[in-house]
Amino acid sequence: MKPPAFSYVAVSSVEAALAELARYGEDAKLLAGGQSLVPMLNMRLISPGRLVDLNRVRELAYIRERDGGVAIGAMTRQRAVEKDRLVAARIPLLAEAMPWVGHFQIRNRGTIGGSLAHADPAAELPAVAVCLDAQLTVRGPEGERVVPAREFFKTYLTTVMRSTELLTEVWFQASPPRSGAAWVEFARRHGDYALAAIGAVVVMADDVIREVRLALTGVEDVPVRASEAEALLAGQPLSPERLEEVVAAVKARIKPSADIHATAEYRRHLAGVLTARALRLAVERAGGEAGR
Repeated sequence: MKPPAFSYVAVSSVEAALAELARYGEDAKLLAGGQSLVPMLNMRLISPGRLVDLNRVRELAYIRERDGGVAIGAMTRQRAVEKDRLVAARIPLLAEAMPWVGHFQIRNRGTIGGSLAHADPAAELPAVAVCLDAQLTVRGPEGERVVPAREFFKTYLTTVMRSTELLTEVWFQASPPRSGAAWVEFARRHGDYALAAIGAVVVMADDVIREVRLALTGVEDVPVRASEAEALLAGQPLSPERLEEVVAAVKARIKPSADIHATAEYRRHLAGVLTARALRLAVERAGGEAGR
């Protein structure tokens, strides 16, 4: 298949990219890694008049320790994040989820910002950002604004960004002491989009869960933060009874849809199974006792 006709420009700075967006508005599309955009062009699911290539914008490719966390530029390749020692040490959930993002050939070109801005409801990185309360920096003609990850995703393939704005950075808080993280996913084949997946982060005080965060992907049109289930765990040990209540709360919270790959009920069942696995693993990694 061939894409529809469009004009093309390769910019080398954020300012040049913003100028293109200001000129073309909704008729422009940004090309980062292209791992989602190019197939959509070839299948003619989209037909932009202007393609703005960001691959020469080197100022957006970095991984830096900052403000008690890690800042990652939007044009940083996914493979670079996967292999980075700072990410592994300070953001273990992100490090664990990265190998699940497609295949390594895809991660060689795919970017952190591209995946977040694309907002696929079955992708790993949006759910990781929501789970970790990441802060996303967006730049537009009126300057910069910082958007919490939980407010960034609106619906299927849609974010709060305006057509004249560009995602420039995502910032993650570093994991505190006595914390444990786990990413658990189920897909038909490794590299496929998840039928369901969950990220879990816990902070322990002895064998009691002091803090917990749970976020799921593949079960709605945006990443889902399971706040009701989190409330059941805060200040509690992970007993078998409590875990059963949490699984029930997660299954009640989500509203999965059916497609050719799975029924809604199957996705709900998977979400419950994966929740139990992720919580046990996260608690064990934090040095706590995981009830079984």
